[in-house]
Amino acid sequence: MIIRSKAPLRLGLAGGGSDVSPYSDIYGGLVLNATINLYTYCTIEETDDGLIRIDSYDSGSKLSFPLVGELPVDGRADLVKGVYNRVMKDFPFTPRSFRIITYNDAPAGSGLGTSSTMVVCILKAFTEWLSLPLGDYEIARLAYEIERKDLGLSGGKQDQYAAAFGGFNFIEFLPDDRVIVNPLKVKRWITDELEAGLVLYFTGKSRSSARIIDEQRKNTSSGNTRAIEAMHAIKQSAVDMKAAILKGDMREFSSILGRSWEQKKKMAEGITNENIQHAFDVAAAAGAKAGKVSGAGGGGFIIFYVDPADKKNVEEALGTLDGYVLPFLFTDGGAHGWKIYDTDTIYK
Repeated sequence: MIIRSKAPLRLGLAGGGSDVSPYSDIYGGLVLNATINLYTYCTIEETDDGLIRIDSYDSGSKLSFPLVGELPVDGRADLVKGVYNRVMKDFPFTPRSFRIITYNDAPAGSGLGTSSTMVVCILKAFTEWLSLPLGDYEIARLAYEIERKDLGLSGGKQDQYAAAFGGFNFIEFLPDDRVIVNPLKVKRWITDELEAGLVLYFTGKSRSSARIIDEQRKNTSSGNTRAIEAMHAIKQSAVDMKAAILKGDMREFSSILGRSWEQKKKMAEGITNENIQHAFDVAAAAGAKAGKVSGAGGGGFIIFYVDPADKKNVEEALGTLDGYVLPFLFTDGGAHGWKIYDTDTIYK
């Protein structure tokens, strides 16, 4: 039997960072995000060789282990190991041999939530394989705990819930890790207009978000007034942008996008840099009205909003830089998995 799963990556539109503890624990967080047609993928193949094999195409690693109840977390394929170890702990099953294969449509450190989405994707595959009693909320919550608590990786909570639910979501982050996902019913013409006016540009440089996120956490814990006030404004931008999107007010959407980027730069050192600023300058000169870095900052993808009539001008201008423009569409579906039983018939 073969089990497959896929989970969508997300664009963080507004409120990003307010989902990170301790800010969300003290003040509560609000995030508006939307999933796009870029995905993480996972395949589990049942085998009979007495091994657990992990093939990660993104890192180029191919690992194998004997059948054990816990895999060593040592910096190699830790996302897969973290899911396996947690599933074995919470839903004990007799170890059986299998091969797991993972890959991603976007590079790690892109700011699209690749790592967290991959954890959701892997967990969804295990859920399908073992018929685990996990719904969207449970998968997102467990994925968060695996990544942030079990593996100790820095980050927030929005990516896991975006990947599990899919679509446009206004998400509330409350104390004690409580989360409420509010799906938004966005009219088709509004999503069409957003797709017509948004440019997704990869700077050509991935980055580790951990240092920036750790600095944001430190600023909140130490009571850094400038950083906390900036995060309050960023959180409010999620409320404002939700209203703008539901009404189809693109002028207001653009204004909020630009204002939230100015506030985001106050959160920590390294959120912007010379390479990022140059991309903003080039895009603005070609007609871009506003933009923001997706994710923690420091590199990865930038979202620009342009008048659709100027979109090709902006794309061509950005094409002269070291990065590249990546076309995308919004998607409604969240993580899902499926089983293939009769593989001999399918692949003959």
